Amino acid sequence: MNLAHLLIESAGRYPDAPALALGTDVVATYAEHADRAARLASALLKLPCIEPGDRIAIAMKNAPEYSEIMFGAWHAGLAVVPMNGRLHPREFAYILEDAGAKVCFVTDDLADGIGSVADEVACLEHVILAGSARYEEMISSQAIEPAAVGADDLAWLFYTSGTTGRPKGAMLTHANLRAMNAAYFKSVDQIKAGDCIVHAAPYSHGSGLYLLPHVERGACQVIPASGGFNPAEIFELLAVWKGVTFFMAPTMVTRLINAPGIEDADTTNLKTIVYGGAPMYLEDCLKALDLLGPKLVQIYGQGEAPMTITALSRDLHSRSDAPDYRARLASVGTVQFGVKVRVADEDDRDMPVGEIGEILVKGDVVMKGYWNNPEASAAALRGGWLHTGDMGALDENGFLMLKDRSKDLIISGGSNIYPREVEEVLLRHDGVLECSVIGRPHPDWGEEVVAFVVAKDGADVKEAELDSLCLEHIARFKRPKAYRFIDALPKNNYGKVLKTELRDVDSS
Repeated sequence: MNLAHLLIESAGRYPDAPALALGTDVVATYAEHADRAARLASALLKLPCIEPGDRIAIAMKNAPEYSEIMFGAWHAGLAVVPMNGRLHPREFAYILEDAGAKVCFVTDDLADGIGSVADEVACLEHVILAGSARYEEMISSQAIEPAAVGADDLAWLFYTSGTTGRPKGAMLTHANLRAMNAAYFKSVDQIKAGDCIVHAAPYSHGSGLYLLPHVERGACQVIPASGGFNPAEIFELLAVWKGVTFFMAPTMVTRLINAPGIEDADTTNLKTIVYGGAPMYLEDCLKALDLLGPKLVQIYGQGEAPMTITALSRDLHSRSDAPDYRARLASVGTVQFGVKVRVADEDDRDMPVGEIGEILVKGDVVMKGYWNNPEASAAALRGGWLHTGDMGALDENGFLMLKDRSKDLIISGGSNIYPREVEEVLLRHDGVLECSVIGRPHPDWGEEVVAFVVAKDGADVKEAELDSLCLEHIARFKRPKAYRFIDALPKNNYGKVLKTELRDVDSS
C-alpha cells in the first residue's frame, strides 16, 4: 500500500526511462530516482529525532529534489507536509508547529523565510537545503527497503485555508491517494510511459498530487527551469517533450491563450491541460478549445477530497453540437469514479434537481479527518459524508453546477483566500472598528481582494498602514488590492454582514 511502491514498480518496468527533468535536460532515470529516494529514506531514519509516522515539511519552489523528498519520506514510512511557497514566514511557522514537523526541506529562495521563524517552532530540529552538500551526503546513505504502512496511515498532510483564519491539516492517507489515482485513470485521462507532466503550477497543490498517477505509469516529471509558469517557456518545452500534461489554474490557461506568440506556437505535443481550483469563464474556455484543440479536462475537488469530486471530460468539452453545450461547459462536470455526490439542505436532506444546496461527497478518496482537530473533523464528516462548504446544484443529467466555492471564499490566481483570515489581520489596527473582505472579478487573476473598513470615531486610518500590517502577518497575495472606507457595514437583523450589498457597492 505504501505509495513508495509506485516509484519502485515503475523503476522495475522502465529503469532507463526519464523520470525527472529540469527544463529540457533529464536529471534522473526511473532507476536513479528510486535509488536516490531509498537512500534519502535511510538518511531520514538515521536522524535521532525521527520516528516512523513523523511528518516531513517541504517549503520549496518546484525542483527535481521535491519528488525525491516526497518518495523518500514515504519510503521511510513518514508523511509529507508540502507548504505553499508563497506563504508568510509566520504562516509557515504555524503549519510547522501544528504538524509537529521535525525536519523541513527548503530551496534557497525560501531558506531565509524559514530560518527567520525556525527558533519559534519548538518541534523543528533540522532545516535542510535541497541540493546542498548536506543533502547530497544524505543521498549517499545505504538504500533501504520501503517501510510497511497501512492503508489508513498518513501520507500527505494537506493544509487548507481555514474559515477561522487558521489553516487545517487534511489527513490524506496512502489509500486516499491511491483512490485518487484510480479516479484519474477512469475519469480524467490516460497516461502512458514516455508521456510527461510539466509542473508549471506548485508541487504543493494540484500539480504535485498529479505526480502520483504519472509516476505510476512511468511518465517523466518536467520542472520548468524557471521553477514556475511562463508562457514563452511553456512553448519552448512543448517543442521538446511529448505527451505533455499540465495541471493549471484557470487563470494560467487564460494567460497561456492570451500570451504573445500563441497563434504561432506548435502545440502538437500538448496532450492535456487539466484545469481546476476555480471555474473558468465560458468565453476563455471556448477560446482555449479553439486555439489548443480538444485538450481540456476540468476537475473539481478539494484538499479534503484531493482532485476527485467531479470532472468534465475531454469528450464533453468537444461536443459543440450538443444543445446544452454552453451550459455543460459552465458546469464542473459529472461525478468521478469511486465517489458519490449529493446536494443537501442545512439538515442534510437531498435537494431536488436544479435546487442549490451544499455539496456532500463520499468515497475512498475522502480524507481521514483534520489533523489534531476532532471537532472540525466530526463537523466536516458528519453522517459519513464530507461537507464541502461549497454550494451547487445537480441538473437532470448529473452535471454539477458550482454556485459558490464556500460562501465567502476568494480564489485569486488559483490560490484560496478566506476573507476572515484577512479581516482578523486588519482588525489588529487600533483605528479599525469593523471590516469586511470580499472578492471582485479580475481579468488576470480571477478575483482580487477588496476590504471595506469602518474606522473608530476620530481615528485616521491610512491604507499604507493596513497594507503594512497585512504584509507583516499574511502572504502578499492575500492582502487587499483596494480599500473602501465606509461609515458602517450593511447588516441584517441578526447582525450578519451583508456581503452581497458590499459587492453591489463595489461594482457601482
